[in-house]
Amino acid sequence: MKRILAIGIFVLSTLISNAQSDTSKVEQYCQVIATPRLLSSKVTIDIDFGEEKSFWRDTRLKTDGGKLRKFNTVIDAINYMGSEGWIFINAYPVRMGQTEIYHFAFKKLFLKSELL
Repeated sequence: MKRILAIGIFVLSTLISNAQSDTSKVEQYCQVIATPRLLSSKVTIDIDFGEEKSFWRDTRLKTDGGKLRKFNTVIDAINYMGSEGWIFINAYPVRMGQTEIYHFAFKKLFLKSELL
């Protein structure tokens, strides 16, 4: 019985150690969306990481202290993304009536083990 238990622990530890040594990388993408505020020169910044949106769960970006992360301008949001390691890909406007909503695409390399 002890021998079977020892073999089981050995096999399990081998599987676990192999899973942690995966160094393959995967590109992930996100989108920064800048929408002008009504009767203001400021913009509302939304960052779409591709996660599921839910009415019951707050998915807004927060600081390390747990406070809501606010951006002063579009450039402030772009600089933040750069400081987090995201690489700018492309920007394009989408016209909705008289309003232009700007979209900024970013990418970043992650280890596969970080995404699980």
